[in-house]
Amino acid sequence: MKPLVFLHGWGQSARIWYQQQQAFPDAHYLHLPGHGGSADADDWFASCTQELPQVPCHLIGWSLGGMLAMKLALSHPKRIQSLILVNTTPRFRQSDNWKYGCDDEIFQAFEQGVEHQAGKTMSRFFAMMFHGEDISRSDYQSIAHQAIDRHHPPTQEGLQHGLTLLSEMDLHDNLSNITQPTLIISGDSDAIISPKSSRTLAEHIPHATLHRFRASGHAPFLSHSAQFNSLLEQWCQTH
Repeated sequence: MKPLVFLHGWGQSARIWYQQQQAFPDAHYLHLPGHGGSADADDWFASCTQELPQVPCHLIGWSLGGMLAMKLALSHPKRIQSLILVNTTPRFRQSDNWKYGCDDEIFQAFEQGVEHQAGKTMSRFFAMMFHGEDISRSDYQSIAHQAIDRHHPPTQEGLQHGLTLLSEMDLHDNLSNITQPTLIISGDSDAIISPKSSRTLAEHIPHATLHRFRASGHAPFLSHSAQFNSLLEQWCQTH
């Protein structure tokens, strides 16, 4: 099986994949700049590119990490064996030609929260990942304890730069140029990125397969880890 590379999302760290680290211990788990103790950087795309293996890999990107993964697949197609896009979108913010994104009021509230109350904002954001899920308080607390790197919180610059990328990145017109086999994973109860975004990806990426977790929110690899890991292993073994 080709190497696996995991890219986490905004405000988190490679620790978010703790249940995948147990199942795929030889995989590469990257920290985005300013996250998980990594240094800040002006060019996140270049930082991610430098950390890719020299041989083709299966690239797993979640949320903002999925958007970066699509850019990497477009720019370095020979280094990406396949794409696994988890609860991600071609564009995060709403626009005249993209109605499934985050509206301006909510996005601006996140920007203000990061600037004035980053800790509380990140706690609320993490809780939003489990919107609509049947999860007990004790299970949620256990996941949060293991998935959040409290010793290395994201830097202010890392949070703000990530929000800038979420605000500006627009891959919608490039989806048909993604040539790799692509597994698109979506949670039907996702309150952060509309599940309709995943359906759009599946419709426009030529070699795409859509898998829906019907009882999951924004992070099915956390709340449905066994099913997620099994799906990922089967995909990577056959692609």
